[in-house]
Amino acid sequence: MRDIYHDELDEIGQTLEAMTQLVQDAMERATRALLDGDLAGAERVISEDAHIDALREELNDRTFQIIARQQPVATDLRVLIASTHLVTDLERMGDLALHVAKVARMRFPEIAVPEEVRDVISQMGSVALSLVGKVTAVIKGRDVALAQAIEAEDDSMDALHRKLFTLLLSPNWSHGIESAIDMTLLGRYYERYADHAVAIARQVVYIVTGKMPEPLGSGGGFTQFSG
Repeated sequence: MRDIYHDELDEIGQTLEAMTQLVQDAMERATRALLDGDLAGAERVISEDAHIDALREELNDRTFQIIARQQPVATDLRVLIASTHLVTDLERMGDLALHVAKVARMRFPEIAVPEEVRDVISQMGSVALSLVGKVTAVIKGRDVALAQAIEAEDDSMDALHRKLFTLLLSPNWSHGIESAIDMTLLGRYYERYADHAVAIARQVVYIVTGKMPEPLGSGGGFTQFSG
């Protein structure tokens, strides 16, 4: 029975890793669709979001069943409780990639992103992919040091978000209100994607240490542990 129990815990970890890969692929395709006008890529992100949602439901059901049957304690209990938070953050990351893809689809056959902000949006996409790549490693290896390093990269996303707003508010902006609204929403989607990566990192630190890191202000980062 204990072997079955530990197999079930391993399967939860594998499902989390699979979900992380899915939300990484979704954001990669969504960003490419946005910058290149790739309608097929946008449609694929939109259609595959249901699979991410289904995995969330499956993992939550499995987690609650294990808690009810096995009554785990200590680290195992932390893993199971944290997993319900991790899967929620991952599902929301998938939703944010979906929103990016929908902007690309809505503006097709035009390229949604004006040339003036193309570099910033491209960088935001790159930071998002770098963060989710680190999340994969953090979940798989329970690497506290790498989890803490995610904060610095989230700061990079925040800086890009501020730069985007500077460009949108410039008197030289010539693309009208509709495009400005699109870019404002896109900036928010990428920023929130990064925030969920930080939230996942914090949960992994909790799994390993038994203590939840304290957030620093509104940035969602952390450098110390609460008692």
